[in-house]
This record gives sequence, C-alpha cells and structure tokens, in this order.
Amino acid sequence: MSVGVLSVVTGGASGIGLACVQHLLARGDVVVAVDLPGKWNDDLAPGAIFHACDIADEAQVQRMVKEVEEKHGPVSVLVNSAGVLQQKLPPEKLDMSVWDRVIEVDQRGTYLCAREFGARMAARGNGSIVNIASITGSRSVPLHAYAPAKAAVISITQCLAAEWGRSGVRVNSVSPGYTLTPALQDAIDRGDRCERELSEAAALGRLVQPSEVASVVGFLTSSAASAVTGIDVPVDAGWMVGTSWQTYGGLPGPRASAGAEGVR
Repeated sequence: MSVGVLSVVTGGASGIGLACVQHLLARGDVVVAVDLPGKWNDDLAPGAIFHACDIADEAQVQRMVKEVEEKHGPVSVLVNSAGVLQQKLPPEKLDMSVWDRVIEVDQRGTYLCAREFGARMAARGNGSIVNIASITGSRSVPLHAYAPAKAAVISITQCLAAEWGRSGVRVNSVSPGYTLTPALQDAIDRGDRCERELSEAAALGRLVQPSEVASVVGFLTSSAASAVTGIDVPVDAGWMVGTSWQTYGGLPGPRASAGAEGVR
C-alpha cells in the first residue's frame, strides 16, 4: 500500500475516474481529481482535492501540472481517465467536429497529461502512469473516432513505457469493457445500447463495475506491480474472448444448476 503518495486522476469527477479517486483515497493516497469546471462533487470522494482543467488544452494542462506540484508536492501516480464517448454512426454521418473532439480529448489529452507529469517523474527517477484505454482499441467496432483514439492510447502507453523505463517510470494501460458508468446507464436508458446484448457477449455474462477497473488501476500503481510496464490489461468480464463465440451459437451456459454442490 502506498501511504502518502500523491496521485492525480483526470476525469476524476465521474465514472471510472471517480472510482479510481475513491480507490486511491481508500489506500491512503493524497488524491487530486482533475475535471472540467462545475463537474466535481465533494460528497462523492471526501478528502480529494479538485483542480479544474480541460486536458485537451496544452496551456491549461501545463498550468495545472505546475500548480498541482507547487501546492501539493511531486506527483508519483497519474491515472489518465478523462475521455468523451461517441455515438455509433457510419463515417459519412459522423461530423468531423465530433471526430476532432474525441481525438482531442481521448488521444491528445491523454498524451499531454502523460507528457507533462511523466517528464517530471522521469527527472525525479520514479513514477507510475496508467492510461484508461478501451477494449474497442483492440477490436473492430462501429465507433470510428473513439476506437482509433483508444488504440492510440494503447500505443502511447507502450511508447512512453520504453521511453521512460530507465528513468524509473512505469507506464501501463487498462482497457475496460462495457462498464456500468452513469454515461453507459444513460445510453441504456435512452435505448441507444442494450444491456442484455452487452452482457451476453461477455464470458462472465455481465457488465463491469467501475470499482473493478479501479482495483486493477490500484494494482498497477502499487509496488506489487513493480516489474510491470508497457502492458494493456483488459478488464472486460471476458468480452474479448466471448464475442467470437457468437459465430458458434453463443457462449455455453453455467454447468451447475441452482443450489447444486460445487465440483469436487
């Protein structure tokens, strides 16, 4: 456990980012949550420190990094969770302004924050960065801005892991599957996504909880993962291994009937 470590979480006001803030606070870190102005709710993560910043804006990111380290000390952990989603649209109907904003936040913003904090970590000789990517970054899906942006996040992770490895900075990514965040719940409620379809495609037959992603982030940023860098960890309830089974009639059901004794 990293007691007293200063951790920064972008996109920390909601969803997976908020779950990471809560997890890191619980293990004893001093946590700075970064998000857009007006997004933060103190009641959801008592004790966290909030800094407003649009991570797609280079000047804002540089100012935020400088202020955080001047006010709170050297940052040892960075979790890049800020991102924007995208509606499922064919390329000819996906407005380029939407495409640009997804790339600007999900790819550029991740790189900017990793660059500014990571360079300082490298100069000090230690640090850990976890970038929140997505299973869509490793598969073909009808999200023609979001999936390429997340694929870039995985590549950025690998490049920076090699760049800063000899300087004591570990860089990894986590690729969540369909995670029951407020954003996904809103999409389900609107009828844009079907919870049953999302669950049935996963080997475990369910969606992922934000806290489950945060637990993996916690491991990767802990001393228990001291030899782990440059990897992408899917946290997807088995979506990546389950989807191809649909061409064979789908995943098999549970072996044990309700109330049956475990296999010995």
